[in-house]
Amino acid sequence: MDYTVNDQTINADEEGYITDISTWSIDLAGTIAETENIDMGDDHWEVVNFLRDYYEEYQIAPAVRVLTKAVKKSLGPEKGNSKYLYELFPYGPAKQACKIAGLPKPTGCV
Repeated sequence: MDYTVNDQTINADEEGYITDISTWSIDLAGTIAETENIDMGDDHWEVVNFLRDYYEEYQIAPAVRVLTKAVKKSLGPEKGNSKYLYELFPYGPAKQACKIAGLPKPTGCV
């Protein structure tokens, strides 16, 4: 599966995760979100940007439990809980948000 953004083809694996994270862009994130049926709002972007910062610091895409705890610590308990994150990313906050953020599939995700 590949994405086309601004007349450029971005390679992705069979699950839709881009194969070269340096090719990520905001436009690409929007395209991936569309394929995931996610209408990106400020709350979505907050989580996506959080994930990109997390990945830059730790060089790993967090599984959902780690993501929830890290969001809670950084953004507060009203955002750092499973209910909130699943409302934003119903097919799995870690998997879906990481895909949109241009990160690898989180470890431990099926």
